[in-house]
Amino acid sequence: QVQLVESGGGLVQAGGSLRLSCAASGRTFNRANMGWFRQAPGKEREFVAYISWSGGSTYYADSVKGRFTISRDNAKNTVYLQMNSLKPEDTAVYYCAADVKWYGASWLGNYWGQGTQVTVSS
Repeated sequence: QVQLVESGGGLVQAGGSLRLSCAASGRTFNRANMGWFRQAPGKEREFVAYISWSGGSTYYADSVKGRFTISRDNAKNTVYLQMNSLKPEDTAVYYCAADVKWYGASWLGNYWGQGTQVTVSS
């Protein structure tokens, strides 16, 4: 079992930056592939970014590539999402997930945090 707690969300103007954090506890974190997802009002949850347990592999949704950076600090059991050049369409609840895998058609996680709201004003 893995417990995940996100933080760092808030209200920011378009073009601004935020850094989300996800603190993990429970099972061994430094062997878990992690990811960030988001869900905008009226839309399905979508994949944002993935990082392997070692940090050696990362993947991004096309919509955030070049603007968002996922990273992790295994000594602190924490994964981060640095979000730059934010746009109003980035407004969503952002979720941290553990045991993230590519299932051939989509990314999915087995453990989820409660989410943190990110609102980007125009």
